[in-house]
Amino acid sequence: MVNIASGPRTISMTGFAARQGGGLGHDWAWEIRSVNGKGFDLRPRLPDVEGLEAAVRAAVAAVAARGNISLTLRLSRSEGAEGLRLSEPGLQAALTALARVEAAAGERGLALAPTRAADLLALRGVIEQGAPEVADPAALRAALVADLAPLLDDFAAMRAAEGAQIGAVIAAQIDRIAALTEAAAEAAEARRPETAAALQAALSHVLETAPGADPQRVAQELAMLAVKADVTEEVDRLRAHVRAARALLAEAGPVGRKLDFLTQEFVRESNTLCSKSGSTALTAIGLDLKAVIDQMREQIQNVE
Repeated sequence: MVNIASGPRTISMTGFAARQGGGLGHDWAWEIRSVNGKGFDLRPRLPDVEGLEAAVRAAVAAVAARGNISLTLRLSRSEGAEGLRLSEPGLQAALTALARVEAAAGERGLALAPTRAADLLALRGVIEQGAPEVADPAALRAALVADLAPLLDDFAAMRAAEGAQIGAVIAAQIDRIAALTEAAAEAAEARRPETAAALQAALSHVLETAPGADPQRVAQELAMLAVKADVTEEVDRLRAHVRAARALLAEAGPVGRKLDFLTQEFVRESNTLCSKSGSTALTAIGLDLKAVIDQMREQIQNVE
């Protein structure tokens, strides 16, 4: 059995993480979430920062091999990052208007107080709010990528924790399959005398009702039926699949595809077991096997 003390090493395809940060006159918020998927499908929603998407794709691919993954980055100017900026057109318009006012006042013999710079700055359009351009886009990209690393650590940790829980469930289901496989082997062994007696009775009945029948040929046909009804190979293959499944649970890294394929093999053997059972007890065991295998397959759909 899998050593649950150390825990199965399966990874879930479901995960979520969020993180906020800031620097270089910006605030940002990361969010990443993933759900089950047949392959690796990353859908980023990123601001227009040169080289950022390529770096993000590489970083996410390093921690996730499968799943439909959505990653969003919201980027905005920091509070206070926008400062006052002198508007050259506004200033020129204000100076032109001031000159005209002073000229008109002079023509009428009116004396005006000297104009101060503060008076000009108070005029609408001379000073405006401005957002300075990023001096170094590469530095902003580097800061964003650096802040992405702990986000992906949290994301991977959540997927690993959930994967361990799923792995524990699958391990218990594999143990149940192993127990049912051994029960099937015992039931098959217990029915051997009954099967032999039934074949002997069938041989006697054929010979009695068909005097011209060749006893050797009839015995061969019945022996073939007995071989076809034997479930030894199915039991042996089920045991082998149990060993393979336990080995996969102990592996590190993505094993979901392999487990999914192995589940198909479990289904095939359990179906054959039921079709060849020939006894109520063995049929009941086969049906229980199919139920547990189906439950295990649902869990495996969550495994990376």
